Amino acid sequence: VKQFLKKGLVQVDGITEKQAKRKVLGNEQITLNGKPVYYEEHCYLMLHKPAGVVTATEDKKEKTVMDLITLQQKKDLFPVGRLDKDTEGLLLVTNDGELAHRLLSPKKHVDKCYFTRVTGQIHEEDIHRFKEGLDIGDEKKTLPADLEILSSGEISEAKVTICEGRYHQVKRMFESVGKKVLYLKRLSMGTLILDDLLPPGAYRTLTAGEIRSLQTISKKETGDKE
Repeated sequence: VKQFLKKGLVQVDGITEKQAKRKVLGNEQITLNGKPVYYEEHCYLMLHKPAGVVTATEDKKEKTVMDLITLQQKKDLFPVGRLDKDTEGLLLVTNDGELAHRLLSPKKHVDKCYFTRVTGQIHEEDIHRFKEGLDIGDEKKTLPADLEILSSGEISEAKVTICEGRYHQVKRMFESVGKKVLYLKRLSMGTLILDDLLPPGAYRTLTAGEIRSLQTISKKETGDKE
């Protein structure tokens, strides 16, 4: 920044500023090389997590989702929730701890939708069992989940929408009805939908509308579905 200032590239309200000690209130128009510069308290990124990458801020052995982020100012960013190493799809990365806490709160019941490919046929009975809640080995059954059959055969495809975030939940739910998950991809989290134009490993900044929608649903008071 000091180099930019020395070269006269910084202007505050149209006047060239060369002093690094200059204090600003935050409502000034600051430009660098003629382009406006804005301060943003929070950063919101949509990442298409690829398989083979762990959801963590750092790992001594494995490549993490944060290794995919090339922003210079990323030290305070973190992934919201977790996707298994072999699971692909939507992952929100931010430094907004309050929003992340609300989205992950069990009391909020924020829906998460997954595309899955499993062994064996999926039947109408499975839809009812998912809706009623499944025993996956925890103290409590899962909360009601929506199962949409896309195809059924030796290998079946479906969409699953859950409002919890238990460990390996989708995989364990299918195991409880005698099926094994071969492929899993998260399509959405609340109002945030994975961008079809975003290839695995790529990310983009959330739009203002996407941010507002997430903030709105995360603040909604919801009744207990149990």
